[in-house]
Amino acid sequence: METRVAEILLDINAVELSPEAPFTWSSGIVSPIYCDNRKIIGDVGARSEIADAFAEMIKVQAPDAEIIAGTSTAGIPHAAFISERLGLPMCYVRGSRKKHGKGNQIEGASVDGKKVVLIEDLISTGGSSLEAAEALKENGADLLTVIAIFTYGIPRADEAFKDTGLSYHTLSTLDALIDVSMDRGAIDEKQKETILQFRQKLSQK
Repeated sequence: METRVAEILLDINAVELSPEAPFTWSSGIVSPIYCDNRKIIGDVGARSEIADAFAEMIKVQAPDAEIIAGTSTAGIPHAAFISERLGLPMCYVRGSRKKHGKGNQIEGASVDGKKVVLIEDLISTGGSSLEAAEALKENGADLLTVIAIFTYGIPRADEAFKDTGLSYHTLSTLDALIDVSMDRGAIDEKQKETILQFRQKLSQK
């Protein structure tokens, strides 16, 4: 699965590796990697395969799931595709409580007392995912796991999840993307090392 999803992400330029002409993230970090998983929803074939991969992983990692939750905003469309495939209710987690109405942070199905899987598009340091996870727990959810499309494989994400006692899984990884890119001749050993050194620097921040 990791290799196939990596191929999809590279084919539609959802993830690009460019060691020689790095990207600038919104945070100001200059990176040889750029991830824009929003491109998936614009490609019918890609989004179908990704949704199928998510559904299969949930059947393995969280077969008792009762609700599919998506992070706002990137996880929402994927949660919708997955919940439709699995015939399960869906909700999504706002970044913060609404300033009007009932002040909800969880929209859609009630998670109180329910077994929930949280869908993310990307795991970097794990911070935003864990914030959404905490909101679900505060609303009574029995959160089974977090599943994302892609991870950079930064060790502090593993540590952050471990500290909370929550697991996470991803459909693909940076290492898989590098391997596919190497096989395709898209990057060479020197460029591979540049990318790995960048990840190491992120791990130290």
